[in-house]
Amino acid sequence: MQREEMLAVNALRFLSVDMINQANSGHPGIAIDAVPMAYTLWERVMNFNPRDPEWLNRDRFILSAGHGSALLYSLLHLNGFDLSLADLKAFRQLGSKTPGHPEYGWTPGVDASTGPLSQGLGMAVGLAMAEKHLAAVYNRPGLPLIDHYTYVLAGDGDLMEGLSQEAINLAGQLGLGKLIVLYDSNQVSLDGPLSLSSHEDPRQRLTAAGWQYLVVDDGNADLDAIEVAIKQAQQSTQPTMIEVKTTIGYGAPNGGTNKVHGAPLGEEGRQAMADFYSWSAAPFEIAPAIRQRFETAVANKRAAYDNWQALFATYRAQYPKEARQLTNPQLSVTGVATTRKPGEKVAARQASAEVLQTVAGANPQFWGGAADLASSNKTFLDGGGTFGKDTPAGKNIFFGVREFGMAAAVNGINLHGGTRAFGSTFLVFTDYLRAAIRQAALMHLPSIFIGTHDSIAVGEDGPTHQPVEQLASFRAMPNLNVIRPADANETAAAWRVMAQTTDRPSLLVASRQSLPVLEETVDAPVERGGYVLADSSREVPDGIIIAAGSEVALALQARELLFDDGIDVRVVSMPSTNLFDEQPKAYRDAVLPPQVTRRLAVEMGASQSWYKYVGLNGKVMGVDRFGISGPGAEVVKALGFTPEHIFREYKHLNKTNYLAVKTPVIQ
Repeated sequence: MQREEMLAVNALRFLSVDMINQANSGHPGIAIDAVPMAYTLWERVMNFNPRDPEWLNRDRFILSAGHGSALLYSLLHLNGFDLSLADLKAFRQLGSKTPGHPEYGWTPGVDASTGPLSQGLGMAVGLAMAEKHLAAVYNRPGLPLIDHYTYVLAGDGDLMEGLSQEAINLAGQLGLGKLIVLYDSNQVSLDGPLSLSSHEDPRQRLTAAGWQYLVVDDGNADLDAIEVAIKQAQQSTQPTMIEVKTTIGYGAPNGGTNKVHGAPLGEEGRQAMADFYSWSAAPFEIAPAIRQRFETAVANKRAAYDNWQALFATYRAQYPKEARQLTNPQLSVTGVATTRKPGEKVAARQASAEVLQTVAGANPQFWGGAADLASSNKTFLDGGGTFGKDTPAGKNIFFGVREFGMAAAVNGINLHGGTRAFGSTFLVFTDYLRAAIRQAALMHLPSIFIGTHDSIAVGEDGPTHQPVEQLASFRAMPNLNVIRPADANETAAAWRVMAQTTDRPSLLVASRQSLPVLEETVDAPVERGGYVLADSSREVPDGIIIAAGSEVALALQARELLFDDGIDVRVVSMPSTNLFDEQPKAYRDAVLPPQVTRRLAVEMGASQSWYKYVGLNGKVMGVDRFGISGPGAEVVKALGFTPEHIFREYKHLNKTNYLAVKTPVIQ
């Protein structure tokens, strides 16, 4: 049987090589050497249905080493997913269904966008967390609705990335027994032998983190040994790493070296590899008997799918509410509002915490946590319990000081479906998780991230903890809602927007310092990004002050000073620049009339993202330097963020032609 199966294995190898040759671009090394473990997993073990690639209880497969995409596409094609031979021949071409790295939502059967090394492993931890949590919350006696595995194919590069350590530690801490990683141990990285950069003992590393560690000595051909290891891993209550020893580009010229990592073999190289494998088929030719073997393997999986559909029908009849929760990604916003009244003072992080409890109460499928900052971020869900190894139904996740690992896991949870997850940290530390937020934006995932302590007003912790450039940089990221509310009213409205957003991630930016609850923000249309907060009494305002977050209250006070001086301006609150930019032009022009060119933007952060709103005749009061250490109120004043300074800078609009206001320099 194994000898006959090796023909199917080699068909995958050559199909991958042919795709790369056709494109004259790609990574043949892993697409050749990892085939035996991938074939064994997909054909002998894994449960899926190519006719229903979003099946909730399917086993998940994450190609963390996403540069091996040719192998994944070959597997999808031969296993009957909606990926034709023509699609394979268009590998890496513009608009094709087979892009250079796997893209979630673009190619049927791809469970996550991967390529940035180790993010696949990090997301897989989240997928396994979701499975463990959902099984604890939704399964009923005799109705094991959620019961599946998360598999990862990772390489040496994945394990060198720092994120891998965060993910490995988190998975071991949480006892994710249904997470199984196939480690393609070929001891070669792009630049050369792995020994150039690492002499780590992965077994000691993984076992120290609470993993089971297994080894397959011949990953080039021993399918039975690979299957035994996978099935042994399935029985463990610990996550399992299976080191599968391989030879990169096995059987190809330059096999075993980095030269086969990322360069097409070409016709001569393919022929040499064909001689090694005694392979006579032409490029892209798959013998009918080989296709039949894959079709038979897929057909044998159909019973598990049909049995689950019958199980779900019974479950839905007995537990209709729970079934709806599992299949509806949009959160209810019933009762999501602040109880704070105008005139009160409350930090945006505290206002968010109060709304967060309402969101969690209205949505049992909502959960999340913080990177060891729940007490500071105010993100602990009261009465939610702790998600842990022995308490998987808990809703509070203690991610530890693992910002990147947290964000990748949150993405994995939201990729899984059935729940919505959030993660939180200080805004300045979102730099540690930026790459994961970017992946969420690429995949159109509704992940929610909370960044508190949003400005120089952090104060005594000093410039290391005072975010300056973070807002501008995240606003530059496509497909990400960045929302910085002015007070409790805008914070509640922001949560309503985030809860009902299902096609992109959101970053809520909240203050540590108390902010006045404003009369003007009641019923704030945060979903429109920006709106007229306080208008001029004149048909055409004398000018416009634009602000976000804590600076909105300052702008209102400066407006009063200007009014007393005979200047009647409009104040615009802009909690989300990206949402404002998506509004119809007529709305944007109504808020920011083109004929009103005297404009001043005010924000305690980098000025860069505001220039397009103030124009060449306007100014930006920003912070284009790092902060300073001292009491928050004194730091804010020292850097010029007072109503009086805003008043003076607006008055200077008619006297100067420079764009950015220079903040005072502390001597």
